[in-house]
Amino acid sequence: MYRYILFDLDGTLTDPKEGITKCVQYALKYFGIEADTEELVDFIGPPLLESFQKYYHLDDEQGHMALKKYRERFSDIGIFENGVYPGIAELLSTLKAQGRKIALATSKPGVYAKRILERYELLPYFDVVVGSELDGRRTDKGEVITEALRQLEIQEKQKPEVLMIGDRLHDMVGAGKNQIDKLGVYYGYAHHGELESAGADYIVHTVDELTAFFEAH
Repeated sequence: MYRYILFDLDGTLTDPKEGITKCVQYALKYFGIEADTEELVDFIGPPLLESFQKYYHLDDEQGHMALKKYRERFSDIGIFENGVYPGIAELLSTLKAQGRKIALATSKPGVYAKRILERYELLPYFDVVVGSELDGRRTDKGEVITEALRQLEIQEKQKPEVLMIGDRLHDMVGAGKNQIDKLGVYYGYAHHGELESAGADYIVHTVDELTAFFEAH
């Protein structure tokens, strides 16, 4: 049985599409770039600075300005333009009742992640909440997972009891760096084949399938 469960946030517990894409759109307008929100879904999951530079070829200074503009809208508006996937609260409640330890491991700044969990009454289910820092530290998913394992006081011999759950390749790669098992969910924002290519040990396509997985694991 997996006794320690690490969850990604965006695309795994919540659907953040509206908030993230509208805030990216807002940031791009500062540079005179017009983009439809449907073009911006690949910003969901990876570190934002990385995505601004990758998809819109912003240099380091421009990328940090884009991040600043993004947060202008996100900190009060975009942060709650999302919703919890149906069945997630029930799953977390069940896992908690079984005595499992639950951690959040997200590339989103931890201060935002906690506010979202509080808003949707999910925070009590979590033993540990780890995200990135607003100053740019710990945006790499591998580093986020390492810190979550440290806070959970996981020893090397306990790693076979740990599972990372996420919807993008960064979750799978980060878990691999930490030598823990990884489960990819396709109800989030992964492209077809993305999770398998990134080394997922398990794949589910719905929250119901994820719930059923834990009946056997």
